[in-house]
Amino acid sequence: MSTATARYAGNLRTEATHVASGTTILTDAPVDNHGRGEAFSPTDLVAASLGSCMMTIMGIVAARHSIDLTGVSWDVTKHMLAEPRRIGQIDVTFRLPASLTEKDQTILENAARTCPVALSLNPEIRQEVRFLYSA
Repeated sequence: MSTATARYAGNLRTEATHVASGTTILTDAPVDNHGRGEAFSPTDLVAASLGSCMMTIMGIVAARHSIDLTGVSWDVTKHMLAEPRRIGQIDVTFRLPASLTEKDQTILENAARTCPVALSLNPEIRQEVRFLYSA
């Protein structure tokens, strides 16, 4: 069974549907590449996938160790290169509670860095991951 089905919607836009859930994702080419930038670009999805995968794996590990991650948030920033146009770097910054022990921090940081998306990206794509612990 397919993971997703997709169609070209015209005007540099695509629509992909997750087969199991029916959830739909729209993409648009970015403004700097002939699009309108009115939705995630395909490369935006790569960057967002990295942060979401890291958080998902941290969530799995946190549940195993009874670590509360309620309210954790993160930002991702994608840096593009030219010739050929490609992702050169993805920055991910997590904001986590200062109350986490040093042991918990180590467990979570290791989990994030070994998520399937992080391990699947081309090694030429630099992954700059920061963990900020504050109240």
